[in-house]
Amino acid sequence: MGTSPVVAVRELVKRYGDLVALDHFDLTIEKGEVFGLLGPNGSGKTTAINCILSLLAFDQGEIQLFGEPMAPTRYDLKRRIGVVPQEVAVVEELTVAENIDYFCALYVSDKRERRALVEDAIRFVGLEDHRRFRPAKLSGGLRRRLNIACGIAHRPELIFLDEPTVAVDPQSRNRILEGILELNRAGSTIVYTSHYMEEVEQICSRIMIMDRGRAIAEGTNDELKAMIGTGEKIRVEVGELAGGADVPGASADALLDALRALPHVLRASLANGTLSVDCATGAHNLTDVLEVLRARGVPFARVYSEPPTLNDVFLELTGTELRD
Repeated sequence: MGTSPVVAVRELVKRYGDLVALDHFDLTIEKGEVFGLLGPNGSGKTTAINCILSLLAFDQGEIQLFGEPMAPTRYDLKRRIGVVPQEVAVVEELTVAENIDYFCALYVSDKRERRALVEDAIRFVGLEDHRRFRPAKLSGGLRRRLNIACGIAHRPELIFLDEPTVAVDPQSRNRILEGILELNRAGSTIVYTSHYMEEVEQICSRIMIMDRGRAIAEGTNDELKAMIGTGEKIRVEVGELAGGADVPGASADALLDALRALPHVLRASLANGTLSVDCATGAHNLTDVLEVLRARGVPFARVYSEPPTLNDVFLELTGTELRD
């Protein structure tokens, strides 16, 4: 018999009056995954997480954690969970070490055990030199690290991280991402939400995209990219072309028409001296595009060709920029 998923959500429905925030939502997360939960603002991510944590009542459905039904009074299950909220949630009157001890005490009553856990958490997030600082004296990145330490000091098996790198410097972002992978290697299952698609590509083993309360796509990074039409993105620096360009055949409209006529080209545009061509998968896309430029006498400088990104997948599947 196989082991139960760490998270199993079935047919979850949550309504706010006439608004359906979760519409028969399903979610399965296996032990050891770093699971990315993505969606535009208002897609239902936060509502789903709050229901999973029994912080919010729901109208219909079933939630199991570690193979057991989740409920507000299941403190045995809650002890196995860590939560790092998007908003930094620390006590301003306490020092770094006191904050971590305060939150760890919610799960661990033994002071000696807790003292060791607090020290481990301080080392893990790299706050050894700031243990006596109050949060107001910390930079934004260090406050984020403290927030993470408070959520993971009790060594939870399942950790929810809600946009933990918002508004932090690149060094702190790298430290946080490396720490998340280290937690995963140590045995924690991670649920990660972010609007930074490159982070999700970097650390998540499986990804779900939500919209309007439902899961609209799920899979590995490569599997999601295979769901959309774009197979290659070509960018060429061509300088400024006007309708009356001096180079014969080099007018912007004529050039774009010629490119759009190629068999694998999905979209072509020209802005700020950069030609953007999105193609379906094809063996000679780049060669075909450059041949059109050469045939029309269009000079070009740097050329870039790359596969689609997770951001391309997100925008194509949701049909929107990130919502307010």
